[in-house]
Amino acid sequence: MAGGATTPALVSAISNAGALGFIAAAYLTPEQILEEARSVRARTMRPFGINLFAPVPSTPASDNVQPALEALAPYHAELGLAEPAIPSRVIQDFDAQVAAAAESGAAVFSFTFGLLPEAAMRAVRSRGMLVAGTATTVDEAVALEQSGVDAVIAQGSEAGAHRGTFGAASFEAALIGTMALVPQVVDAIRLPVIASGGIMDGRGIAAASALGAAAVQMGTAFLLADESGIPAGYKSAIASARETDTRVTRAFSGRAARGIANRFMDEVEARGPGANLGYPVQNALTRTLRGEAAKQNRPAFLSLWAGQGLRLARRAPAEALVRRLVAETDAACRRLAEPEPAAGG
Repeated sequence: MAGGATTPALVSAISNAGALGFIAAAYLTPEQILEEARSVRARTMRPFGINLFAPVPSTPASDNVQPALEALAPYHAELGLAEPAIPSRVIQDFDAQVAAAAESGAAVFSFTFGLLPEAAMRAVRSRGMLVAGTATTVDEAVALEQSGVDAVIAQGSEAGAHRGTFGAASFEAALIGTMALVPQVVDAIRLPVIASGGIMDGRGIAAASALGAAAVQMGTAFLLADESGIPAGYKSAIASARETDTRVTRAFSGRAARGIANRFMDEVEARGPGANLGYPVQNALTRTLRGEAAKQNRPAFLSLWAGQGLRLARRAPAEALVRRLVAETDAACRRLAEPEPAAGG
């Protein structure tokens, strides 16, 4: 959801409806984090959360940047941009982001991509924030529990956007479906488990609860909300896509992430690994292109992050979506609780 989807209007509407809205702050400067949080607090008295990417070492796929620059050049020209270049800053100052998050007034701090540094944990704990980390395997969940988090987000392979994988398993090996991952994590740790990935309606929430999850995390389900900040072309792509239209790619950021396949993804992947500088450099390199594509509403050049449940996405105000999810969950739980009809006549 990072990159503009979680507007203050979306976050506050979700919280006002009784769920917990999150500011996806990974790409925000500390000043932007504080401004977003102020805007949320002006709209709601309810708790809200904030999410960051844990710091990870750069993983360049190639020492030669020229193939990556040549791969982007035609798209820059098509959108009327200058020649692509590696920006001077490829990632935000994580410590400064954490300091801003601690001052934001958020009740929950969540993170993905690894374990939280001890100094960051102390900073958010000092403000009484609950802390949740993301796991894609049981081993990662155990490591998070040992690090002192309050809850673990079990991210199934169906989930949209970046994979949270950080342990010994490869991204490919850690593509474990939500239905398989959640109960194994529940059995392995003593912390509350939050199910994430492919959960789009009340049936999915009820199913996650049956698997032992204490809560669910939903992203794609809110991308078509009226208050979502994604471009109109992005919303149209989700509304018209099928469950077979997403795949995991490194083309945009250099890190594995699930999104709707488009021209940029297809063509850059076809060039091979030499055209990808790895995360976070590739992410920084494509940022200008993605920003301009959003302004021009050109989804062919956007990272259309979305999960596999996108056929179930609905256009509506966020508050109405939350109310509908609650009603659907209640209905699904009642159906499960009803005794089966007696056999025979």
